[in-house]
Amino acid sequence: MAHLAGHERSQLLLLPEAVDDYVGPDSPVRFIEAFVDELDLGAAGFARVRPKATGRPGYNPADLLKLYIYGYLNRVRSGRRLEAEAHRHIEVIWLLRCLRPDFKTIADFRRDNRAAFRSVFRAFVLLCRQLDLFGRELLTVDGTRIKAVNNKDRNFTRAALTAFVQQADERLAGYLKRLDEGDAYEDGSSGGSGPGREDPQLAEKIAAVRGKRQRHQALLEELDRTGEDQISLTDPDSRAMARMTKVGVGYNVQVAVDVKHKLIVEQEVHSQVVDIGLLAPTAKAAMEALGVERIEAVADRGYFKIEDIEACEAAGVTTYVTKPVRGSSVREGFFPKEAFRFDPTTDTFTCPAGQILRPCRRGRSRDNVKIDYSNREACLACQLRPHCTKTYRHVSRLENEAVLDRMAVRLAARPEVMMAVRLAARPEVMDQRRSSVEHPFGTIKQWMNQGAFLMRRLENVRGEFSLTALAYNIRRAISLVGVPGLIAAAKG
Repeated sequence: MAHLAGHERSQLLLLPEAVDDYVGPDSPVRFIEAFVDELDLGAAGFARVRPKATGRPGYNPADLLKLYIYGYLNRVRSGRRLEAEAHRHIEVIWLLRCLRPDFKTIADFRRDNRAAFRSVFRAFVLLCRQLDLFGRELLTVDGTRIKAVNNKDRNFTRAALTAFVQQADERLAGYLKRLDEGDAYEDGSSGGSGPGREDPQLAEKIAAVRGKRQRHQALLEELDRTGEDQISLTDPDSRAMARMTKVGVGYNVQVAVDVKHKLIVEQEVHSQVVDIGLLAPTAKAAMEALGVERIEAVADRGYFKIEDIEACEAAGVTTYVTKPVRGSSVREGFFPKEAFRFDPTTDTFTCPAGQILRPCRRGRSRDNVKIDYSNREACLACQLRPHCTKTYRHVSRLENEAVLDRMAVRLAARPEVMMAVRLAARPEVMDQRRSSVEHPFGTIKQWMNQGAFLMRRLENVRGEFSLTALAYNIRRAISLVGVPGLIAAAKG
């Protein structure tokens, strides 16, 4: 018995099949078509929505947007690969109706409409709200680092530049000393052959070191002008991230995820290396996108900043942020600050030995008023002194620290929330945190293969990640509702 045989490729068909027959009803491209067709691209900020009356006709921005959404859904992001898909992939041929834009047109569209992609992302968030895919009760805010188009060898910190200039000066001084010694040797010997100023090898070394020193000095002066601590040459907006992230030079990506179905509500890309100070703007933007007046937000200890927590509380965001364990008392193994009970009615602390600590001086910590509490006489005669201090103990408290007290009460009352954000050694706790907070990042970096940006400069990268977050949300929504359900919602 023979194997199954296909049709002869040169065989003519009396009634040719339609391209539509090759695209199933559950294909994501059918939703992409319906979703983009319902968007107001002009209001979203896309260029060339209305064609000009004269000149060669251009591509409809809707068609190029459909191509990019398809590409990011299927791990195809570069302009040349998207151009190839338009020639060979039947779903793309159906989606673009046999249009075949070249890679330059595709790449220019992403660059020229980078800000508009954020509006498309928000439009899909609104669609998910209509489908009740958000719990709108609890958010998890987290950040990850994604590699930029900038090698670590082309990133310089102020400290590295200063050290190189100093080393270059020392090397130049050494080379010049050798030249002077060579001149003295030649002057003191008749017909001698010492290493004088005619040594071409030494002259080349001096010229090379001087050239590098000038370039590094120019970079150092640029840092002085901008007030930054580091500079990148290929992508000037990228920054060297913490070594533990294993990213090298990249960007800090912040997202707010609704815990009901792990959909991204809000996303933003920053050049800032650390997460401190990014909780309030991310959580407030997410609350606005969800259309609620109050919401809870969970974050890890990297976001712990009293100004941020206070701003969240004022905006209606109830925060759960674990407090970092740090300070000289922790390093020395003494009683932590949490062992001292504060009484707001008397404005005093009670120490573990039962003694009362009263305000002794006021100062400032950043933009906050700091009050120190102590009881020197009690410390001198205290039996617990070896476990508390070397001399006498004082405890500091910020004037607005009541916001942290309220959050500590919430964390104690909601241990399951605290377990979800705490970095613990127990595997079950780590698994819980990964499943609730790290799900989008794991999917984006591993399954979607988007662990590095393709574009340079912050605004371009923000537009690129808006497409990434949109593709992630579409993939999640398809698994929850299905393509027919999404099409019905988009057209409704």
